[in-house]
Amino acid sequence: MTENKYSKSIAKLEEIINKIDNQKIDVDELSSQVKEAATLIKECKSKIDKAELEVKKVVENFKEEDSSK
Repeated sequence: MTENKYSKSIAKLEEIINKIDNQKIDVDELSSQVKEAATLIKECKSKIDKAELEVKKVVENFKEEDSSK
């Protein structure tokens, strides 16, 4: 489920970036879109950091199991 939310966040970021790149965004809307993009980036970074910690724990467990054999 987290992966799905991450994918949706990335898709929304890409949508915002494309609007800005193609100048298809109203100046009045620009500020709110940039704020939304910043929030999405923070959320995605948090998910990546959490996943990295979980992977490190799994790898450490494998190393501990290997060394105990």
